[in-house]
Amino acid sequence: MQVFDVIKGDSPIVLGQPHGGTYVPGAIAARFNTTGASLTDTDWHITRLYDGLLAGATVVKSNIHRYVIDANRDPAGVSLYPGQNTTTLVPLTDFDGQAIWADGQNPSDDEVEVRRVAYHAPYHNALRVELDRVRAKHGLAILFDCHSIRSHIPFLFKGKLPIFNTGTNLGTTCSPTIEAAIDAVTQASGMGAVLNGRFKGGWSTRHYGQPEAGIHAIQMEISQRAYMHETPPWAWDDTRAAVSRLHLQKMLEKLNNLALSGTIISQWNVQ
Repeated sequence: MQVFDVIKGDSPIVLGQPHGGTYVPGAIAARFNTTGASLTDTDWHITRLYDGLLAGATVVKSNIHRYVIDANRDPAGVSLYPGQNTTTLVPLTDFDGQAIWADGQNPSDDEVEVRRVAYHAPYHNALRVELDRVRAKHGLAILFDCHSIRSHIPFLFKGKLPIFNTGTNLGTTCSPTIEAAIDAVTQASGMGAVLNGRFKGGWSTRHYGQPEAGIHAIQMEISQRAYMHETPPWAWDDTRAAVSRLHLQKMLEKLNNLALSGTIISQWNVQ
């Protein structure tokens, strides 16, 4: 199994997909308990959700499940949300706070490092290569990090998530024009939207989002009820997905047009 897949395009937009993979090496899978083996916290169908929405978009997707190692966590193990419940670089619990490893099978620090080198680093090396390639071609690159999550997870947040949860780490990871463009589409959707709410952008968004250097990053965390059923077997829903895909397409096309117009470059002294 390849650690990641890359689909190269000629657009300024790069779609990052760190959490859609379901591959777990056999030796690791054998150490899960029943909860871990369910792989509940997958970003189910995320590649299908975005497929074909923007011609020429580059896609970098991890094939490794986030329970093996989370490609959207700081490799140094630093929490993205200090003081809030969250999961770690190699999770010990699922999103409901339930243990995912059999008794005595929690990965050691040495194992975490082995997995970081084997799975986390290659994905991010590939993502960096594509962002640099796209920036060299267009003068800028926009990372649109694609995520999805169940709507109700009391361990992580109160109440019911809106459909569209946009994260820019409080406006620091991209041009204000990019942030405003995406927020406008999500708000106009009428489906429910928030900017920098519970999800402000994961490690990828914060790490790569350096507008002054010509790389902009924005995270879209979409509630799974927007395109699928949020209970096993996690089935795709054509009717829901068709509506959500229209709005996602508007977002990507808007970003693409902004990037190609030179509007974004003119706002920054790109080195």
